[in-house]
Amino acid sequence: MRIGRLVLVLVTVFGAYACARVKLAALSSAAPMAELSSSHATAKINFATQIRPILEAKCQPCHFSGGKVYQRMPFDRPETIKTLGTKLFSRIKDENERQLIREFLSQN
Repeated sequence: MRIGRLVLVLVTVFGAYACARVKLAALSSAAPMAELSSSHATAKINFATQIRPILEAKCQPCHFSGGKVYQRMPFDRPETIKTLGTKLFSRIKDENERQLIREFLSQN
């Protein structure tokens, strides 16, 4: 179980790293800002594969099935995360993870 979580966290971190490298490459190629922002807007953050693993690593067991506060605040549902917004950051200290969650929250 721990190895599975570690793999999910590594995949999430690698995804954030790859996204940052793409942004840096786009900035250094002198692309117009309109192109840069439109290309970034198309990269949709996936809750199940990118956000949920972060929350499972930081907020389990309380906010997942069977946990003490699962009924009030189930973190396995994107709606809960969107409602809470950046209040989640009391447990999430890593700035890369915070940025990924901010990007998820800014999606419609």
